[in-house]
Amino acid sequence: MKVSKRGEVPPFEVMQIVEEVAHLRAAGRDVISLCVGEPGGGAPAAVNELAAQLHAQNADFGYTPTAGLAETREALAAHYLARYGVQIPARNFVMTTGSSGAFQLAFLAAFDAGDVVALARPGYPAYANILGALGLQVVDLPTGEAERFQPTVQLLEQALAEHGRLDGLVIASPNNPTGTMFSAEELEELCSWCDAHGVRLVSDEIYHGIEFVPERKGRTSWEFSRSSIVVSSFSKYWGMTGWRLGWMIVPDDMLAAVDALASNLALCAPAPAQRAVIAAFEPSSLAEAEQRVAEFAKTRDLVLANYRKLGIEQAAPADGAFYLYGRLSERVLDRFGTAGEYCRQVLEHAQVALTPGGDFDPFEGHLFIRLSFAAGYERVAEALERVEAFLRQTLSGV
Repeated sequence: MKVSKRGEVPPFEVMQIVEEVAHLRAAGRDVISLCVGEPGGGAPAAVNELAAQLHAQNADFGYTPTAGLAETREALAAHYLARYGVQIPARNFVMTTGSSGAFQLAFLAAFDAGDVVALARPGYPAYANILGALGLQVVDLPTGEAERFQPTVQLLEQALAEHGRLDGLVIASPNNPTGTMFSAEELEELCSWCDAHGVRLVSDEIYHGIEFVPERKGRTSWEFSRSSIVVSSFSKYWGMTGWRLGWMIVPDDMLAAVDALASNLALCAPAPAQRAVIAAFEPSSLAEAEQRVAEFAKTRDLVLANYRKLGIEQAAPADGAFYLYGRLSERVLDRFGTAGEYCRQVLEHAQVALTPGGDFDPFEGHLFIRLSFAAGYERVAEALERVEAFLRQTLSGV
């Protein structure tokens, strides 16, 4: 029997490492996992309390309108006005099954098979894999320290000249894996270029709120372009990964297409999450989220001051999110060959799970690793010491 070629996209290596961590822990090993971007602590207390109340009251958890509950979308509109100073009609918000569901809807509604979409490299691998599965052509924008690991207008101009067309651009600020962010001026410049060239911009803003550099605060693309698509979720800043609730901000010209696709693909986003998440905007919930960000900031400072203990010689600045992306030293690479082998041995011998960079950059990722400091200060500090001890012993004869 035939199997679709759409499934031939590479699996997300992080999830394979997560599975290996689970096996090792089941065998009694004390593994510190720094491989996955999942904040600890779970949802804010007010969200859990409201969810419990709704269940106790036997609330209606049936299908919602395809675009989502009106009160949830209105709460998001109020949030954007309060946080960004941007007035966005509630009708432009569409609730989705996590940001993953939003990306599928966005790509299906915005692009046709054969269209050309540009992505920064390194970047989140699911962008390219979803686009590839849908039959789109992905164009890499190779970024590095000079570009702060973010796409620039110059790179877009070069890609347009080389390929003859660009139909879309996907950006992320903060970026996964590098944590780098646009300034307001840089984001406005990209938005203006895309509007002028008929390029649909998709802005991944799921790490907004987790920011550490005052001059690079999260700015939504809708401040500068009402033809862009914004994707976000409650997973990161609010710590609600398993609730699977995200949202899109959809331009007027795409609302009908997104509604038609969503009604066929998912009917609606999870109703219990839509109802309970109203409490995420309460002052107590926002205070909890900010406390978590303060913990991330403390852990980030620790990692930035000590990343050489991991054998990293150069790292991206980590303006936001909770990742450090760094290039391994030549000495480490001489010993292990690739970042993949390095991570395999660190997991086996130091019981610390790190992510090799191959998922994020198929060309140079074998030289890089990503670590998540969402595990918390104490566990990250212990992981640094474990890896340093392992490297000291392993490299002593090199």
